[in-house]
Amino acid sequence: MTTYLQRLRWGIRFLLGTSRGGRNFGIYPDDVYIVSYPKSGNTWMRFLIANLVNSDDPATFANIELRIPDVYKNNRKQLARVPRPRIVKSHEYFDPRYKRVIYVVRDPRDVVISYYHFHRKTQKIPDGYPMDQYVSRFIVGDVDEYGSWDENIGSWLGTRYGTESFLLLRYEDLLKAPAVELSKIAAFLGLSRSAGDIAKVIELSSADRMRQLEQDQAHIWINTEKTRKDIPFVRNAKSGGWRANLPDHLVERIERAWGPLMRRLGYELVHDVDENAFNRDVQEPIPALGPPLQ
Repeated sequence: MTTYLQRLRWGIRFLLGTSRGGRNFGIYPDDVYIVSYPKSGNTWMRFLIANLVNSDDPATFANIELRIPDVYKNNRKQLARVPRPRIVKSHEYFDPRYKRVIYVVRDPRDVVISYYHFHRKTQKIPDGYPMDQYVSRFIVGDVDEYGSWDENIGSWLGTRYGTESFLLLRYEDLLKAPAVELSKIAAFLGLSRSAGDIAKVIELSSADRMRQLEQDQAHIWINTEKTRKDIPFVRNAKSGGWRANLPDHLVERIERAWGPLMRRLGYELVHDVDENAFNRDVQEPIPALGPPLQ
């Protein structure tokens, strides 16, 4: 009976257009999608692009859902109201309906640390949850509904890499040379921006400014309003933190699972990995984190 009522409620919401976007919303041919595996710099990218499009109206956590909406936090009716051409945020694995995509990739050794603390923030896991267990679940894709890190990235690289409608960016390159990467984004979007314009965008999208905005607006942004306030959403905004924060045996476990893909993306490995190996580190069944993130 419970399942029937849940389906009935979902059906009613779908007909009314009030069900979340997710993978079920109207897509237009002039849409641009900012896609990444979670905790790979997607929110920073939203700020960068929103400010690149219009730096006279700077992005904030109060207006970002109106500027570059999240398909998981906005319902189908809200998404349909966004002025075209839309720029939309998503974590989806390959979707052939996404015709133009900016895909952001980040070193999975840093991703897992950021995701661990995000799940503490959203109370999906408690403080003190074993990192060994979390990494195992991360590798097999048991921490969310977007596939594992390699499945999500591989689904896009295998279908779109090298095409004019697909722009692959590394989080680490954005940190190191933001002006260079923003120039690539501007060209992809067909925007003409001067060096001064891009410098202004970088300043408006800095980690310090985003941290201050979070302090002022976390209670009204849909991603943080119901989460723990003692754990920040905008954390270090750096690369390579895994070297000090991830035990070596867990680094080796991730590299054994995804070493060839990591090398292809330019991430240096610290352990010898068999290029022909494929090891997802499947162990005993692990209890689910709980319902997928909504």
